[in-house]
Amino acid sequence: MNPWKPIALCLAVGLVASVGIQTASADKNPEPPSTLTGGPCDGQGHMAAAVSLLSQANQQLQAALPDKGGKRVEAMGQITNTISTVQAGCRAGGSN
Repeated sequence: MNPWKPIALCLAVGLVASVGIQTASADKNPEPPSTLTGGPCDGQGHMAAAVSLLSQANQQLQAALPDKGGKRVEAMGQITNTISTVQAGCRAGGSN
């Protein structure tokens, strides 16, 4: 396995998470926006923001053409798996 693939994925997830944290902390209202309610992350602002940002990233990749040597499709699959993992964390409980 190419060691750069997991490194790139971790960096991409870290970037998305840091943007989500910065966005959430810039908002003085601790409640998630209405567009982020519903689903397993309802009431967990940071987790809901992460799911939202990951979904937006997936939409951007879907709009990108051409396939980029299979990497675009691979990245979309990894983002879909990451969204599922975050949602599983939301179902596990806790706050924010």
